[in-house]
Amino acid sequence: MLIRLLREYLRPYRRDLSFVIVLQLVQTLATLYLPTLNADIIDNGVISGNIGYIMRTGGLMLAVTFVQIICSVGAVYFGARTAMSLGRDVRQAVFTKVQQFSAREVGHFGAPSLITRGTNDVQQVQMLALMTFTMMVAAPIMCVGGIILALRQDVQLSSLLLVAVPALGIIVTAIIARMRPLFRQMQARIDEIARVLREQISGVRVIRAFVKENQERDRFSASNTDLFAVSLGTGKLMALMFPAVMLVLNLSSIAVLWFGGHLVASGSMPVGALTAFLTYLLQILMSVMMATFMFVMVPRAEVCAERIVETLDTEPDVRPPEHAAGIGAVRGRLEMRDVEFRYPGAAQPVLHAISLVAEPGQVTAIIGGTGSGKSTLIDLVPRLFDATGGAVLVDGVDVRDLDPAVLSGLIGLVPQRPYLFSGTVASNLRYGRPDATDAELWHALEIAQARDFVAQMQGGLDAAIAQGGTNVSGGQRQRLAIARAVVHEPEIYLFDDSFSALDYATDAALRAALARETATATVLIVAQRVATIRNADKIIVLEAGRVVAQGTHGELMATDQTYREIVLSQLTEQEAAA
Repeated sequence: MLIRLLREYLRPYRRDLSFVIVLQLVQTLATLYLPTLNADIIDNGVISGNIGYIMRTGGLMLAVTFVQIICSVGAVYFGARTAMSLGRDVRQAVFTKVQQFSAREVGHFGAPSLITRGTNDVQQVQMLALMTFTMMVAAPIMCVGGIILALRQDVQLSSLLLVAVPALGIIVTAIIARMRPLFRQMQARIDEIARVLREQISGVRVIRAFVKENQERDRFSASNTDLFAVSLGTGKLMALMFPAVMLVLNLSSIAVLWFGGHLVASGSMPVGALTAFLTYLLQILMSVMMATFMFVMVPRAEVCAERIVETLDTEPDVRPPEHAAGIGAVRGRLEMRDVEFRYPGAAQPVLHAISLVAEPGQVTAIIGGTGSGKSTLIDLVPRLFDATGGAVLVDGVDVRDLDPAVLSGLIGLVPQRPYLFSGTVASNLRYGRPDATDAELWHALEIAQARDFVAQMQGGLDAAIAQGGTNVSGGQRQRLAIARAVVHEPEIYLFDDSFSALDYATDAALRAALARETATATVLIVAQRVATIRNADKIIVLEAGRVVAQGTHGELMATDQTYREIVLSQLTEQEAAA
């Protein structure tokens, strides 16, 4: 998966990669050439006292060193730029893919895991690419070149490489084999930490209300300890690796000095050649050590790449049509024909053979007990889910055949839990229509009964809104979300229990203003509060995912026992008849 991911997302940067390889090749060859020049200075200059040769060869070494520095800087620059571009592109791809997910895919992965995959996982792959471009490209060149030049200095002494290099490889392979499963566990533990933190931050009020700080602290401590245990195991292996590498490196150096000293004493090897050989041995083992450092990163990056590719390869259930259908005269007529919806693996459908029509210029309300499928039904219209049976039609066209942008332009959804984005009041209201004027924003706020409190906020339309709208109350959040839908000016308004946090007076005033604004639009309201929907043109009663009755308030009070029970649980007989 790692190779596949890198190959796909590095393809646009082949030219920069070519520069990296060429520059790394030149700087490595320059590094390998320096010990030979140093040996020549010792053997032909220092021992014989030839100052001119020392100066000439020293000047050549300075020139080679300058080339080495220039190429090294260039390689690091192009390598870092390519690695950062890779991270940017993969993050963008993950973000784009997640934006296409339906609620089903988001629920399958979980929001904390998706956040980790788009941030920490991508960072691990990016760091591997960076280290590869700046270190790993040079390592094999230095290793092979070092072996060739070491053989050139002395073949007999080079037999030490047949012991040192395989020993180092065996040690590294054994340690890496044990690290890979630990890295997989580490990423899962990071997901768990993110999930617990997200829950505790979002539910801090509930935690404090029930005085569960100690319990939540223990829960976080357990997740934190699990991550610590895995990280500690990984750290122990990493701590073992580098001493093992240094042990092999130092023992090899001792062996070279021991056997090389006897060769120098016997006159079969010059002192400069021994010095050069020792340098080449160190370069060879250092290149293996650099490769070792890379191998430490590869298992974790491979696990992260698998998680990233899993996300990118997931096909969303809600897909745009290959050939989008067009709508002639847009009216906003909404129809459901024998709609069924079943969650994957569920024994029974949530919705059974739902058929209803919501006409333009009318208010259609849906009411029912908890778990009757009201929110699921309304989520089928903007395709947050797709019906598993039947069809949802807008102006006679199946929503699955419409371009998502066209469908979005027709619908203004106010969800059960309204969400505001970090920014300002204006930026949130313009979310559906960026070109809306300030006058139009104030008009929408007035309809949503939000003008007064926004005017009192510091900055008015430019007042800051925190992420999720946490700096405003629940009722204010609902009104801002309703104003956002009004600014959008859709043909179909979907209100999913969007008035629940409002007092009765504000609810009545808002619905009266909204009725004038949406006089020609299709309005579909899901509500638990009878007062909100009693004046609707049509009320649909859901029970256990089935439509059990349709009609006006008066008709249903006279004919449907389910609706009558819901009403009388909130109103007296006299209030219901009024």
